[in-house]
Amino acid sequence: MEKKWWHHSVVYQIYPRSFYDSNNDGIGDLQGIIQKLDYIESLGADVIWLSPVYASPNDDNGYDIADYYQIMDEFGTMADMDELIAQAKQRNIKIVMDIVANHTSDEHQWFVEARKSKDNPYHDYYVWAKTPNNLRSIFSGSAWQYDEHLGEYYLHLFSKKQPDLNWTNPRVRQDIADMIIFWLEKGIGGFRFDVIDLIGKIPEQEITENGPKLHEYIKELNQKSFGRYDVLTVGETWGATIEIGEQYSNPKNNELSMIFQFEHILLDQQVDGEKWDLAPLDFIKLKQVLSKWQTELYGIGWNSLFWNNHDTPRAVSRFANDQQHRVEAAKLLATITHGMWGTPYIYQGEEIGMTNVRFDSLASYRDVETLNMYNERIKKGYSHETIMESIYTKGRDNARTPMQWNGSAYGGFSTTAPWINVNPNYETINVEQALADPNSIFNYYQQLIQLRKANDWVVYGTYRLILENDKNIFAYIRAYQEQEYLVYGNFSAQNVRFDIEELATVRREDIILSNYNETQLEQKMLQPFEAGIIKLVN
Repeated sequence: MEKKWWHHSVVYQIYPRSFYDSNNDGIGDLQGIIQKLDYIESLGADVIWLSPVYASPNDDNGYDIADYYQIMDEFGTMADMDELIAQAKQRNIKIVMDIVANHTSDEHQWFVEARKSKDNPYHDYYVWAKTPNNLRSIFSGSAWQYDEHLGEYYLHLFSKKQPDLNWTNPRVRQDIADMIIFWLEKGIGGFRFDVIDLIGKIPEQEITENGPKLHEYIKELNQKSFGRYDVLTVGETWGATIEIGEQYSNPKNNELSMIFQFEHILLDQQVDGEKWDLAPLDFIKLKQVLSKWQTELYGIGWNSLFWNNHDTPRAVSRFANDQQHRVEAAKLLATITHGMWGTPYIYQGEEIGMTNVRFDSLASYRDVETLNMYNERIKKGYSHETIMESIYTKGRDNARTPMQWNGSAYGGFSTTAPWINVNPNYETINVEQALADPNSIFNYYQQLIQLRKANDWVVYGTYRLILENDKNIFAYIRAYQEQEYLVYGNFSAQNVRFDIEELATVRREDIILSNYNETQLEQKMLQPFEAGIIKLVN
């Protein structure tokens, strides 16, 4: 495989609204990100994935774009954006923009024109029907909204303020390509394509994901825009299988650098249920799923590695332990992903072990998906307590509380009340505390990132899962140029037996990294949430 710059990279995702507020209006902004670039550089990340900063009425926090060529007033100006790109470049950090090309805001000029008449040239930029079918919105309810002026329904797979674009229209595809070139010419390092697997939809057949022309559209977009530049592209693809993942990320296909697949993210919901229908995590299945993407995509395409993002709960709360063992558990999760093959993504606050939040009142929640689901389930007879437990566990606002910079009011995010409440644990979990502690989660992430940047075995080595049926231990071997490395983690809150000597001799000098200062490996024991990386000596 041809080596690419992003093979060694580590991406840091910023949710601008919640990162840092420079002008004290309670909302994060571009100048706030600029002020924190040194922090990201010190972590070691060399790519920033920026959630949308385009002009938007904020029905879905910027994922409803009203103008792809303007910056949201709350975030700043285009001059601020240009400064961010330039300041990041000085620190050898690339900016990856988040592109929402499946839908726009209903306040986008295209849709404003589309609603004027059926003869308007922009009418065919969107998906219309005389009668609705059974398609459902991901944000609850029907995916069709009636327009009284036109006497037609328009499709919105998300909020009714997010009408779906009609990708069968070549003018739509060209306008999207032109917009991508506009940003590339500003010097950005690539794109994350929001729900890209929906653009090939055939609504009349109730096909939304993975439509028959999906890959044709992506190839065309590659050819017309980003394929001419040396950039990172990653697609959000909730419905991807291994075969589809190969199609997207095989360089021969000229589509994308990699995708986000979410098979492991769906393991703690009931079979055939929605994400709110909670189920215990199947740990054996988790190992199988992550390992499948490690081995079956290897040498064909490229992998992305992540535990959480702006749409999912905090990883340490979801997959590990956010109480007594929070620090060890957060380091464990980091060890398992950063030891794998692919490009790791860190979501803001993950590097200090930020946790899920339990707001006392529904009024404290801001997410349109959460609020729509609450109203729908109340009508269906679910109890308030049951719904709130789902929100505490899976709600998107878990990831969107303000970044916790220090122990001062509002976590140092702002000097005024923020758009959404800060997690009350900011006094003990914050950046200032992490930077002062040599044993912090942040410090551990630094070490993992440096390990990746300095060692090709982390980037290009093969992967082999071991102890497949162990109910507590996730362990695998990376092999590169006749040398093997063991990555391991105990996902339980108890001591568990772990006999490495069945694999190789354990020498203290061969322990590359451990999340405990004192291991008990020689006693064939792993402590609660213990994790590490060892160079194997046969």
